[in-house]
Amino acid sequence: MLAKNTSSLNGQALCPGDKSISQRSVIIGSLINKEITISGFLHGDDPISTLNALNAIGANISIEDGDVKLSNREIPFKNPLAPISLDNSGTGMRLMMGLISGLGLEAELIGDNSLMKRPMKRVSIPLNEMGADIKIIDGLPPVHIIAKTLNDNFVYEMPIASAQVKSAIILAGVASNKKVSVFEPAITRDHTEIMLEYFGLNIESKEINGGKQITFIPGNSFQQKNYDVVGDFSSASFLIVAGLIAKNSTITIKNVGLNPTRCGLISILKEMGANIEVSNKIFKCGEKAGDLTVKSSQLKGINIGGDIIPNIIDEIPILSIAAACAEGITKISDAKELRVKESDRLEAIGEGLNALNVKYSLYDDGISITGGIPETDDLIEIDSFGDHRIAMSFLISSLKIGGGVCVKDCKNIYTSYPNFIQTMNDLGMEISE
Repeated sequence: MLAKNTSSLNGQALCPGDKSISQRSVIIGSLINKEITISGFLHGDDPISTLNALNAIGANISIEDGDVKLSNREIPFKNPLAPISLDNSGTGMRLMMGLISGLGLEAELIGDNSLMKRPMKRVSIPLNEMGADIKIIDGLPPVHIIAKTLNDNFVYEMPIASAQVKSAIILAGVASNKKVSVFEPAITRDHTEIMLEYFGLNIESKEINGGKQITFIPGNSFQQKNYDVVGDFSSASFLIVAGLIAKNSTITIKNVGLNPTRCGLISILKEMGANIEVSNKIFKCGEKAGDLTVKSSQLKGINIGGDIIPNIIDEIPILSIAAACAEGITKISDAKELRVKESDRLEAIGEGLNALNVKYSLYDDGISITGGIPETDDLIEIDSFGDHRIAMSFLISSLKIGGGVCVKDCKNIYTSYPNFIQTMNDLGMEISE
């Protein structure tokens, strides 16, 4: 994919639906088993693969005029007839592990080459402690789930904060109607808790020693409600950084999800000197949302680490592009989780920065970046390693490269941001396949 150098970005863009919330909406919606319409659903590869996985175990989900329709099941959930592929979706696989274990079904979960290399042991261990029977080899898919009855009053203290692990355990409790309590050492995205509470279930959350304890208590039944998905902050982050590093630019991104556990990048970029304004704040189905206006800014390097990292883990690739355009050194630490994403994102970021001739140092849990992309009229080639966030981040870097950027292997962009190319071109970039 080729991104030519362009001077400025201007205009408005509608933020695409949140990928994580879209996936949770069909999973939780299928448990409600009533007529529900989900609007704003992200029609990307990952949410669609989760939707198809749910239909494979008996859900009744369809897409009509862009909306997702969930209809009553006439029969209970059932064992799938064949292995269920989650394609590239790590979120989908991990959440389905919790759901299927809670439902007491038998299933085999598989994925594409990338997903089959991603760790699932962090989810299988607590679920097995809860009474499930999940078998994996060397911690990797395929995931074999055997029908078991889960234990009641299960308590789990996560060794590492992870929204996906937390959500898988909570969904197992909801699906089995068993009380479950999870402690996370650092606060992670809380879309699952917010959505379950929105639909009427008992969810208790309390902060403890910098972390949070979340408890699902059976007793309340689901309420029938339609759902409207807010925009994906992770997708908006590419537009935010693009607007900051381009010259003479002003862009407005509408309907951005502003969940406090997701939008930490705003405070980090503001500390770096970013001109970002938030307006039209609203609540939508329990989630905060609003519009962002971003203007060209001179950024400066800072140190980033600690409890903020789980909040920004998906935005670190594009944050690295901001750091490469900033004055001074930006150091990102406590981000070892990036080693086990769709790619080893720390290595992928380093390889990309090396191609841009940006100075950096890699660590086991982070990266240090010396700002300053050298001017060049040469076309720079970047390997995305099949990672959508790496691909989009380095396409944005073309705003600082006179000869433009050619990013290899960009097909996975469609997993999370199907309209990325059109959106960026509408704002003034020149990206072509």
